[in-house]
Amino acid sequence: MAAPTVIQVFPTTLEGRHVRLEPAQPDHARSLASHAEIDLFQYFLAVRPTEQSEAAVADFLRRQATMANVIPFVKVLTETGEAVGGTTYMDIRPEHRGLEIGMTWIGRAYQGTKVNAESKLLMLRYAFEEVGCERVQLKCDGRNLQSQRAIEKLGAKREGVLRKHLVLPDGFVRDTVMYSIVRDEWPTVRDGLLARLGG
Repeated sequence: MAAPTVIQVFPTTLEGRHVRLEPAQPDHARSLASHAEIDLFQYFLAVRPTEQSEAAVADFLRRQATMANVIPFVKVLTETGEAVGGTTYMDIRPEHRGLEIGMTWIGRAYQGTKVNAESKLLMLRYAFEEVGCERVQLKCDGRNLQSQRAIEKLGAKREGVLRKHLVLPDGFVRDTVMYSIVRDEWPTVRDGLLARLGG
């Protein structure tokens, strides 16, 4: 099937064995609040919870939903229905058939589990196989070594560092580390994620 000339991305539910990605709604805040420790958002730019409470997380979700060119998701455990983290499609570039996966966070109890790997599998599969993307990019704060390791574990290619790229709310001028996966690399990345998930 020929790739579309312009991509379209819509809020949708992506279902996996371990995790389900649901379009984020303020009523997810009740479940998310117990996992939303403030330091998990230390590298987020303008939109982040102000405290670890249901009201603050609901406000965070509402503000995310108003951001231009952003589609937010909540990570929900398929076994229990508990919401344990979030992520987004962002910087969607329809005419260039590209988008970014970003603003990702996950409760500390579920870091290092299959939740993040399967979330990325679901998002990348949808982007490449359903939407028709040529490129999916990921980026992170240069200080965020944990995110850099996680992105590299996916099989994404490190493209370089944008120096003094963004000014954070506290005035810090951060470097941004850029990564990408392109369509030709997707089968290898997919197989790696499936292997991590046990097939």
